[in-house]
Amino acid sequence: VQLQASGGGLVQAGGSLRLSCAASGRTFSRYAMGWFRQAPGKEREFLAAINRSGGSTYYVDSVKGRFTISRDNAKNTVYLQMNSLKPEDTAVYYCASREVLGYSVYDQAPEYEYWGQGTQVTVSS
Repeated sequence: VQLQASGGGLVQAGGSLRLSCAASGRTFSRYAMGWFRQAPGKEREFLAAINRSGGSTYYVDSVKGRFTISRDNAKNTVYLQMNSLKPEDTAVYYCASREVLGYSVYDQAPEYEYWGQGTQVTVSS
Protein backbone atom coordinates (compact mmCIF):
# COMPACT_ATOMS: atom_id res chain seq x y z
CA VAL A 1 0.00 0.00 0.00
CA GLN A 2 1.18 3.54 -0.70
CA LEU A 3 0.53 6.31 1.79
CA GLN A 4 0.35 10.03 1.06
CA ALA A 5 0.31 12.38 4.04
CA SER A 6 -0.89 15.96 3.74
CA GLY A 7 -2.25 18.85 5.76
CA GLY A 8 0.87 20.11 7.47
CA GLY A 9 1.80 23.74 7.61
CA LEU A 10 2.65 26.70 9.80
CA VAL A 11 0.31 27.49 12.68
CA GLN A 12 0.47 29.65 15.76
CA ALA A 13 0.58 28.12 19.22
CA GLY A 14 -2.92 27.21 20.34
CA GLY A 15 -4.07 26.63 16.80
CA SER A 16 -5.26 23.49 15.05
CA LEU A 17 -4.39 21.41 12.03
CA ARG A 18 -5.87 18.27 10.53
CA LEU A 19 -3.50 15.87 8.86
CA SER A 20 -4.73 13.38 6.31
CA CYS A 21 -3.13 10.19 5.06
CA ALA A 22 -4.57 8.72 1.90
CA ALA A 23 -3.87 5.08 1.11
CA SER A 24 -3.86 3.43 -2.27
CA GLY A 25 -5.46 0.09 -2.92
CA ARG A 26 -8.84 -1.43 -2.17
CA THR A 27 -8.15 -3.16 1.15
CA PHE A 28 -7.64 -0.20 3.47
CA SER A 29 -9.89 -1.79 6.07
CA ARG A 30 -7.32 -4.58 6.50
CA TYR A 31 -4.72 -2.13 7.80
CA ALA A 32 -4.08 -0.84 11.27
CA MET A 33 -2.82 2.74 11.09
CA GLY A 34 -0.59 4.98 13.14
CA TRP A 35 0.81 8.48 13.28
CA PHE A 36 4.38 9.27 14.29
CA ARG A 37 6.52 12.39 14.28
CA GLN A 38 10.19 13.21 14.20
CA ALA A 39 11.72 16.50 15.26
CA PRO A 40 15.23 17.50 14.21
CA GLY A 41 17.84 15.65 16.21
CA LYS A 42 15.25 13.44 17.89
CA GLU A 43 14.05 9.90 17.40
CA ARG A 44 10.78 9.08 15.70
CA GLU A 45 7.98 9.29 18.26
CA PHE A 46 4.70 7.41 18.33
CA LEU A 47 1.62 9.62 18.62
CA ALA A 48 -1.58 7.72 17.95
CA ALA A 49 -2.90 4.47 16.52
CA ILE A 50 -6.22 3.18 15.30
CA ASN A 51 -7.32 -0.34 14.54
CA ARG A 52 -8.62 -1.55 11.22
CA SER A 53 -12.27 -0.86 12.02
CA GLY A 54 -11.74 2.45 13.79
CA GLY A 55 -13.24 1.05 16.94
CA SER A 56 -10.09 1.22 19.02
CA THR A 57 -7.56 4.00 19.41
CA TYR A 58 -4.45 4.59 21.49
CA TYR A 59 -2.43 7.74 22.22
CA VAL A 60 0.87 8.68 23.75
CA ASP A 61 0.29 10.64 26.95
CA SER A 62 1.75 13.86 25.57
CA VAL A 63 -1.04 14.25 23.00
CA LYS A 64 -4.02 12.77 24.86
CA GLY A 65 -6.87 15.24 24.91
CA ARG A 66 -5.29 17.36 22.16
CA PHE A 67 -4.96 14.97 19.20
CA THR A 68 -7.62 12.69 17.75
CA ILE A 69 -7.02 9.90 15.28
CA SER A 70 -9.86 8.73 13.07
CA ARG A 71 -10.35 6.91 9.79
CA ASP A 72 -12.80 6.71 6.94
CA ASN A 73 -12.46 3.30 5.33
CA ALA A 74 -14.73 4.31 2.47
CA LYS A 75 -12.26 7.07 1.58
CA ASN A 76 -9.11 5.04 2.33
CA THR A 77 -7.99 7.83 4.64
CA VAL A 78 -6.80 8.23 8.20
CA TYR A 79 -6.80 11.59 9.94
CA LEU A 80 -5.04 13.25 12.82
CA GLN A 81 -6.88 16.23 14.25
CA MET A 82 -4.44 18.31 16.27
CA ASN A 83 -5.72 21.00 18.62
CA SER A 84 -4.03 23.28 21.15
CA LEU A 85 -0.77 22.98 19.28
CA LYS A 86 2.46 23.87 21.04
CA PRO A 87 5.87 24.86 19.66
CA GLU A 88 7.18 21.48 20.83
CA ASP A 89 4.78 19.80 18.42
CA THR A 90 6.95 21.07 15.56
CA ALA A 91 8.14 18.04 13.59
CA VAL A 92 7.69 16.03 10.43
CA TYR A 93 4.59 13.89 10.85
CA TYR A 94 4.35 10.43 9.31
CA CYS A 95 1.51 8.00 8.85
CA ALA A 96 2.15 4.28 8.82
CA SER A 97 0.20 1.12 8.12
CA ARG A 98 0.31 -2.55 8.93
CA GLU A 99 -1.82 -5.27 7.38
CA VAL A 100 -3.60 -7.20 10.11
CA LEU A 101 -6.15 -9.91 10.66
CA GLY A 102 -7.26 -8.83 14.11
CA TYR A 103 -8.31 -5.56 15.69
CA SER A 104 -5.28 -4.55 17.72
CA VAL A 105 -3.54 -1.20 17.75
CA TYR A 106 0.24 -0.85 17.49
CA ASP A 107 2.52 1.76 19.03
CA GLN A 108 5.98 0.64 17.94
CA ALA A 109 7.52 1.87 14.70
CA PRO A 110 9.02 -1.55 13.75
CA GLU A 111 5.52 -3.04 13.83
CA TYR A 112 4.50 -0.99 10.80
CA GLU A 113 5.17 -2.09 7.24
CA TYR A 114 4.47 0.98 5.16
CA TRP A 115 5.22 4.65 5.71
CA GLY A 116 4.09 7.88 4.12
CA GLN A 117 6.54 10.53 3.03
CA GLY A 118 5.89 12.88 5.95
CA THR A 119 4.35 16.31 6.23
CA GLN A 120 5.96 19.22 8.06
CA VAL A 121 4.13 20.83 10.97
CA THR A 122 5.60 24.03 12.38
CA VAL A 123 4.08 25.70 15.44
CA SER A 124 5.21 29.24 16.13
CA SER A 125 5.20 30.76 19.61
